[in-house]
Amino acid sequence: MIPVVKDASVEDAETAEQAAVAVNPRAVPDARVWDGVVTLHGRVEHRLSKALQRRHGIGLSEFRALCRLTRADEGELRMQELADLIGLNQSSVSRLVARLENAGFTHRDMCPRDRRGVYTVITEEGRDLVAEATPTYRETLAESLDEAAADPSLASLVATLRDA
Repeated sequence: MIPVVKDASVEDAETAEQAAVAVNPRAVPDARVWDGVVTLHGRVEHRLSKALQRRHGIGLSEFRALCRLTRADEGELRMQELADLIGLNQSSVSRLVARLENAGFTHRDMCPRDRRGVYTVITEEGRDLVAEATPTYRETLAESLDEAAADPSLASLVATLRDA
């Protein structure tokens, strides 16, 4: 019989996993679920980005920003609110809004109560782009989730998300 020799990194990983379970029995299952979420998110985001860019010439972050503005009262949000809603920092959202302004999809406006406050406001052209690109977004999202549901490592996660 040939002895099985474990790689030190495998042994270290098993020891770390056992230690994590001893401290928190949910640690390992939580980490595995989170790994699945990250994998699913990456796959879906990649497909959405490609489809929106190819069919409509707009990035995923720009599309999400325009969608948030479409749903906002009077089609406007403070820059920091928009940053929080789409998961970008202040600097990134400023650059994103500058691109949207240059394309004619938004414009900036000053807050009437606080002249330091800056709003970004969606234009009719921005609303038209959202209306045009939303079917692509929804179709690509559904296809991406269907594809992920066929992957045994992601199937239960996708089912849980769709049932939520």
